[in-house]
Amino acid sequence: MAESEAQGKRMRPAPLLFEPAEAARDPEHFFDLESVEDPRELLARATELALAFRAAADRSVEYQAIAAAQLADPRRFDRLTPADIAERAQWTEDYAKKMVEFGRDLLRRESPDTP
Repeated sequence: MAESEAQGKRMRPAPLLFEPAEAARDPEHFFDLESVEDPRELLARATELALAFRAAADRSVEYQAIAAAQLADPRRFDRLTPADIAERAQWTEDYAKKMVEFGRDLLRRESPDTP
């Protein structure tokens, strides 16, 4: 598969197992990894989780950027400044500006009107 083709496809994260409330309260419990005795299986499952969390984090950042761009859109009567967005997202103002631009780029790529 060509690199550009690979970049076009989104990495699908491994499914995350639901953590029951009682298990989540136990600081030693983490997606049942503590019960895996075979180190090969433990490495495989822990790697799946790490990749899934990384993919989820990357995707979440994209949604943050899209939201920031939408909130900063000058066509909105209730538009927010980069400083306002930074305060809401707990970012610096410079980072908010970069996220707004990143979000605008993402929105342009998703737009069917884009050549």
